[in-house]
Amino acid sequence: MVLAGTDTISSAVVWAMTALMQNPRVMQKVQEEIRKVYEGKSFIEEEDVQKLPYLKAVIKETMRLYPSLPILLPRETMKKCEIEGYEIPEKTLVFVNAWAIHRDPEAYENPEEFYPERFVDSDIDFKGQDFELVPFGSGRRVCPGLNMAVATVDLILANLLYLFDWEMPEGVKKEDIDIE
Repeated sequence: MVLAGTDTISSAVVWAMTALMQNPRVMQKVQEEIRKVYEGKSFIEEEDVQKLPYLKAVIKETMRLYPSLPILLPRETMKKCEIEGYEIPEKTLVFVNAWAIHRDPEAYENPEEFYPERFVDSDIDFKGQDFELVPFGSGRRVCPGLNMAVATVDLILANLLYLFDWEMPEGVKKEDIDIE
């Protein structure tokens, strides 16, 4: 679990920082939240992060737009079933496209836009119960490292944003960042 999580955690942090660099308004807002709550501390600890709802929204929005595993691990059907008129034979490998779910215009207004406010005051969490946000899978097969991954990303990102001022390198515009 620890080895599998290192790439996905670092990927989430890189995508969050990329999205924040491309969205200075969001960067400023999340840094203001963190710095206001923890002014004078040398660094942020795990229990501190729970007081940062906008940071939590930034992380949810990052994992919505840039899930570490855009196609979730496959599952095999145990018996023949029918889903919305499609017959699925027994022993069929089924893949869940989290990337497409997270960009569904029926679930999210302006789904291609990085807009953390969509998760402020929202009950949607990473457990996949709502099926609109499933970067860790859902149900009995949800990623066993979910809590560790989220806590680690929370802590890393909170400290990076608290301790450092981030800006684009001289001569580089946000449009120059290739995220495709």
